[in-house]
Amino acid sequence: MRVLFVTSTRVGDAIISTGLLDHVLREHPHARITVACGPAAAGLFDAVPNLDRVIVLDKMLFSFHWLRLWILTIGKMWDLVIDLRNAPVTYILFRKVRRGMPREGSNARRVERMARVLDLPEPPAPRLWLGARDRAAALHLIPDGGPVLAVGPTANWRAKTWRPEKFAELIERLTGPMGILPGARVAIFGRDDERPMALRLIDTIPAERRIDLVGELDLLTASACLARCAFYVGNDSGLMHLAAASGVPTLGLFGPTQEALYAPWGEHTGIVRTDIPFAEIFPKEFDHRTSDSLMDSLSVDTAEAGARALWLRSRKEAA
Repeated sequence: MRVLFVTSTRVGDAIISTGLLDHVLREHPHARITVACGPAAAGLFDAVPNLDRVIVLDKMLFSFHWLRLWILTIGKMWDLVIDLRNAPVTYILFRKVRRGMPREGSNARRVERMARVLDLPEPPAPRLWLGARDRAAALHLIPDGGPVLAVGPTANWRAKTWRPEKFAELIERLTGPMGILPGARVAIFGRDDERPMALRLIDTIPAERRIDLVGELDLLTASACLARCAFYVGNDSGLMHLAAASGVPTLGLFGPTQEALYAPWGEHTGIVRTDIPFAEIFPKEFDHRTSDSLMDSLSVDTAEAGARALWLRSRKEAA
């Protein structure tokens, strides 16, 4: 059985889609898989079972990337094509079954929309496949030696980012004597191009407790590192979804994005959001490329309360 799985350019959306691919592999364990996705998300699929190839769709002028996908896939008969981007080119492939993302229901949580692609009764939980190299690298980067608080202080636009001084205060509370992780090490995650955004926070963490992973990791190694952490807190971003899929209790911080659509998925996840609701948070003539943070009405007290509640719930469920 041959399966073509066309998924997102964005890391967060691609992670959310992995539950659907996991369902296909559980139903058809010998299926041969071809994944097509954007370059940022491509590394997520390196260790997918029965993987034939990952087709990286770099965006081209006049949508020529879709022509490239057609050229690379037209020579095969596909038993199943799952196209989460609803590209017209997938209609003209040789295929037995094609399923796309339903256009209606766009106000539903994205992981719930995934279930409708294959008419599943329950949303398919995101799943990441790790190799031995990823786990070995994570053990080296985060060696045994007490709990680790993972922090994701960056995002793809500044309006979504909580300020570094608030993250620093939250870290101090959560790892202090009365915190959920007293004396814990602190691992900071982010992409290499996000280092300037993270530096102010990195510098506040004592060197003996700091694990600076910003720009050091590919996606699967980051997932393996997150799985070695005790708790994650971070802005709404692809990294937040990576943490949730890695199984670490994950608290997402929301403001100018809708948690009803993009909250992290999983048993051990939670969110807190700004006091200003989404419908009122954007200033006139908002531009995500130039806007400063819109997260200031999220207090450290609120974030700490959310972290404590999620920690207690996750400990109770694990018992």
